[in-house]
Amino acid sequence: MRLGVVGLGVISRFYLAAIADDPAFELAAVCDLDPTALAAHPVPAFTDHRVMLASADLDAVVVTTPNDVHAAVCRDVVAAGLPVCVEKPLATDLADGVALVAAARAGGVALFTAFHRRYNSTLLALRDKLVGGPPVEWLRVRYLERIEEHVGADRWYLDAARCGGGCVADNGPNALDVARLFVGPLRLDSAEVERDAAGVDRRALLRLWGSAPVEVELDWSFPGERKDVEVRLADGTVLRADALEGHSGFKSSLWHEYAGVLRDFGRAARAGADWADGGLAALAIVDEVYRREAR
Repeated sequence: MRLGVVGLGVISRFYLAAIADDPAFELAAVCDLDPTALAAHPVPAFTDHRVMLASADLDAVVVTTPNDVHAAVCRDVVAAGLPVCVEKPLATDLADGVALVAAARAGGVALFTAFHRRYNSTLLALRDKLVGGPPVEWLRVRYLERIEEHVGADRWYLDAARCGGGCVADNGPNALDVARLFVGPLRLDSAEVERDAAGVDRRALLRLWGSAPVEVELDWSFPGERKDVEVRLADGTVLRADALEGHSGFKSSLWHEYAGVLRDFGRAARAGADWADGGLAALAIVDEVYRREAR
């Protein structure tokens, strides 16, 4: 599968490594506004994704641009008749997400939202351990980090307009998808959101329901990093899984997670319009959190 990658920021290196390591994929083109970033790749390079779509020989496209242009780029990829893998969030506006899903279905192509934590080996081992056991009585997902340590040169994360918000908009979808792995579809019960002076939400506590009550803790001001899951079962057993366990290097867990993203995108591309994932559902919960806060 010949892939074009749109956006060569901090996350793109994990996709590029996964593409290089998987013989089922080939990097066929790259697109970015930065000529220096483009020069590092020995494939056709473009500064406009629309030109790339019109002139490069592609089977599918990966979108890792800033959040505020996810919808526009994906809309053009779908219109070109190509499956698209887009970094979460699917869009920064729920209406745009709904329109994208409808366009992909109408066009017969897969719209795949990349939730990299759902491929984390430690979290999957915990989920597998629960099969056949007592039901989950309570679940907590924590996604805590100091955001400035993770964004590199991609300072748009700290611009609420470009990010779509803050920790709820950007880390929220990953945490919500992890919860969905354990307790199925979610509905929001309540939310507490803390913002900084610039209006960026830095901390949030979301209470939700799936097949059991869920707490999702988000923090962009945490001293260090913690990404984990705690489950209490109906018999009183408490089990935990640390997504960073066994990955001592900074962001080192992401290498195997994005390999999983790419493999699953291959399956999605083959499924075409039959593909469905939690991208729109996560965006809907983020939208509801912000709407409730604004009341």
